[in-house]
Amino acid sequence: MNEPIISFVNVTKKFGSQSVLDQVNVGFPKGRTTVIAGGSGQGKSVTLKLILGLMKPDSGQIMVEGQDIAAMGRRELNRIRTNFGVLFQGAALLDSITVFENVALPLKERTSLPHQEIKERVDEALALFELTGHGNKYPAQLSGGMKKRVGLARALMLQPEIMLFDEPTTGLDPEISMEIYRLFFETQKKYGYTSIIVSHDIPKVFNLADQVILLNNGHMTTFATPEEIQHSTDPEIMAFVEATMGQVYVSKVMEKNS
Repeated sequence: MNEPIISFVNVTKKFGSQSVLDQVNVGFPKGRTTVIAGGSGQGKSVTLKLILGLMKPDSGQIMVEGQDIAAMGRRELNRIRTNFGVLFQGAALLDSITVFENVALPLKERTSLPHQEIKERVDEALALFELTGHGNKYPAQLSGGMKKRVGLARALMLQPEIMLFDEPTTGLDPEISMEIYRLFFETQKKYGYTSIIVSHDIPKVFNLADQVILLNNGHMTTFATPEEIQHSTDPEIMAFVEATMGQVYVSKVMEKNS
């Protein structure tokens, strides 16, 4: 497994008397996909906010490429955030501008590229995500799956080193969800970014995972493969497996090896 590009070092985060994260130590390997799973209210989205510096831990360090973002000021945070791309649960497109303008937004805000080069890059991205011919449409005119593709195209425009996905297939039917997962796999292979996916779509999303982190009662348990989860003898983890995967879950890896 690669060296971690992000590490949590003794991280604690509380809301009132509830410990969402309790002295957590975990690493996210560079260039790999980590899936964060767990029940509702266990702190999955909080984890993403901590990584982005949108929220600070009560104690501990959050190291991104060797720098503690928990100790950074606004200017340093804004600088390091240029290394991140984020695909939000609802794609978070701006309804008042077109698909083309949504995808072009990071280049216009963060670079001084000439108009023609921006147009060429956006056209290339639209083609990559099978959105050619839809650039003049507005988000309200798109299906849920197309909105996700536009959001992914926009998130990748600055070629970030780290991509964060917050419940990326919420509201999508199974067929469209699998198409989105295919895009995740192909774009990571193309760009080589580190991917962190928070998802309730268990076990389908596990087929993307190089490692899985299970969040439960303030603790993170790391599994090198989805298969390791099924072999755990921890009663709480066994209960999670049965509730989310059932007793007949077999991943693609296991199918290939059988």
